[in-house]
Amino acid sequence: MLRTKVEFRFKQDKKQSYVYCANHSSYLDIPTLCYSLSGYYLFIGKASLAKVPLFGYMFRNYYIAVDRHSKLSRYETMQKSMEAIDKKRSLAFFPEGTIPKNAGYQMIPFKDGAFRIAIEKQVPIVPVTIPFNWLILPDDGKYVPNRRLMKVIVHEPIETKGMTLDDVDALKDKTFDIIQRELIIQNKEVALV
Repeated sequence: MLRTKVEFRFKQDKKQSYVYCANHSSYLDIPTLCYSLSGYYLFIGKASLAKVPLFGYMFRNYYIAVDRHSKLSRYETMQKSMEAIDKKRSLAFFPEGTIPKNAGYQMIPFKDGAFRIAIEKQVPIVPVTIPFNWLILPDDGKYVPNRRLMKVIVHEPIETKGMTLDDVDALKDKTFDIIQRELIIQNKEVALV
């Protein structure tokens, strides 16, 4: 079992739906969020994950699948996501859409989906930083975990009330900056751990 530290920087309102947005650096990120977040939420993820052993089961029970190459699939995913929020569920996104080559240090630009949904449904975005999974289970094709502290930082929500779709880029940038800044801080400390 990996030592895990989950740091909440706000008190979750159990009656509130949230759109959680986390950096993506490892195949370990999905189970990490399942362990760390409370409440009922669904992941938004690429359809190909259904074929991965272990994740296939999780995918069918906790996911809304999207085929990013299909306009129809992207539309259906948006509709299902908004319906989930109407049912008082939260959503969890990895808005990078993939594990970047420089995972752990530098994120790649976020896709719009999570931010459009949060604004359309007027629910808060919650940035989530997962700083060390890239060290625990690197995306190197070996799938051999390294022992070290697993850490999750759940940042304060960013309110979307009053925002319009014209604010998508600003909301996306703010979320990106919070997570990226925390990645830099946490990974400076890696050498000290």
